[in-house]
Amino acid sequence: MKPAALQGLRTVIYFVGDMERARAWYRSLLGIEPYFDQPFYIGFNVGGFELGLHPANDTHPAGAGGQIAYWGVETMATAWARVTATGVTPVEQPEDVGGGILVASVRDPFGNLLGLIENPNFPNTA
Repeated sequence: MKPAALQGLRTVIYFVGDMERARAWYRSLLGIEPYFDQPFYIGFNVGGFELGLHPANDTHPAGAGGQIAYWGVETMATAWARVTATGVTPVEQPEDVGGGILVASVRDPFGNLLGLIENPNFPNTA
C-alpha cells in the first residue's frame, strides 16, 4: 500500500478584503497576536495549527468560498504528482512562499479547493 499523500490538516487561510480590519478582528477573537504580520499575509498559531489571512484576489475572493484548507505533505513534488494524477484541476502550481515552505492548490472533481503544504517547520505526525 502506498504511503498517505496527505499527513493531516495544517493551515486554513481566509481570503479577506480588508487585512487591517481582519487582523484586528481575529486578534480580538483569538486573544493572541499574529506570529507573522505582513501586508501579503498574517499568520496566527492557534493550538499548533495556522490560521492565515490573505488579501482576496480574482482566484480567491472574500466571503463564502474564500478559504482553503492546506493538508500537510512530506514532499511537494511527490504529493503534487500523485494528486494531479487523480483528475483534479490545478489552481496554483507549487510555489515557495518563504522559509522553505511550499504551497499549491487544486480543485477536486466536486469543485472544492484542496491545498497542499510542505512546511519543514511543522512536525511530521504521519
